[in-house]
Amino acid sequence: MQLLAKLLALSVVVLALSSPIAGEASCASLLEVGHYRQSCPAAESIVRTTVEGYFSRDPTVTAPLLRLHFHDCFVRGCDGSVLLNATAASGPAEKDAMPNQSLDGFYVIDAAKAALESQCPGVVSCADILALVARDAVSLVRLIFSYGMHAARFLCLLPKQCRLTITSRRVVAWFQATAGNTSGASLWEVQTGRRDGRVSSAAEAVDNLPSSFADFAKLKEQFASKGLNVKDLAILSGAHAIGNSHCASFAKRLYNFTGNGDADPSLDPSYAAALRASCPPQFDNATTVEMVPGSSTSFDTDYYKLVVSKKGLFHSDQALLQDQEAAAVVYSVLGSSTQDFVHRFGVSMVRMGRAGVLTGSAGEIRKNCALVN
Repeated sequence: MQLLAKLLALSVVVLALSSPIAGEASCASLLEVGHYRQSCPAAESIVRTTVEGYFSRDPTVTAPLLRLHFHDCFVRGCDGSVLLNATAASGPAEKDAMPNQSLDGFYVIDAAKAALESQCPGVVSCADILALVARDAVSLVRLIFSYGMHAARFLCLLPKQCRLTITSRRVVAWFQATAGNTSGASLWEVQTGRRDGRVSSAAEAVDNLPSSFADFAKLKEQFASKGLNVKDLAILSGAHAIGNSHCASFAKRLYNFTGNGDADPSLDPSYAAALRASCPPQFDNATTVEMVPGSSTSFDTDYYKLVVSKKGLFHSDQALLQDQEAAAVVYSVLGSSTQDFVHRFGVSMVRMGRAGVLTGSAGEIRKNCALVN
């Protein structure tokens, strides 16, 4: 048991990044780790417990929760605007925009908010919930799939039984029983203190969200607009290590990349053929493929191996090799440990989470994340 505790401790990279980043707006400087320590001491554990509950039943929820935070921060900043529903007065909201119509995981945010409101009414913002949920989801998937088989030895009596019965729910329960609680296994510390915005625009989402078909120059411009540099861009692209994608997000690469019925030359031909088998010309809009074949629920560096092999699913993935600095980051990740990548990912997530935040008296603390007060 002591050996396992040491292994678990080594797997956790805690980033105490509460100091302001040079050059950022004063609003972001008001964010802090532990913002709710007095107003709602159990806030982070309530969110973590909520995420654990859904993750234990469906580990694929991780990528959608991470994606919600990304899509929130790139439109109007990290203000929870991606959660708002459209109204007759507001018109189409961010979640109605074409790039956001495949977003999922809203029910997890709603459940966390309901639990928080029952304990600390009107205190914890929806924007902060998004940031916490993203961290907790990635932390859980990293924890479970790094040590799941080690845990299975204790959960099952026979090797054959282990292979047949290991589940994320049982591993979560096992870690809670043997390591105290999975809440100690956060990969980075989240700065909190954000407030919620009152505006959500589908048009702004279309204009500001990075496209899966974007070239590097456009990606660099969009990330820079959020205070993120090329290193952040390359590292945060590693979020594509987990999750699935609908065919529509990459089909153009397979069938009509330049409008002449051709394929994207930056895509490996054998991989393109495999993708065509999954997504024929008349594909079903519900059809999805794994971002990393065979490894879509494991947060590691396999994504970067695909990129250097011309097997990144999106054109924007392969675009990382169009820039010397970004390519250097890709190869540096491959030359280092997964633990080092996770650390760097956490640093960049903290930086992204400071983009365009509302603090102090700006915005509001929504009672319902889908509706303004």
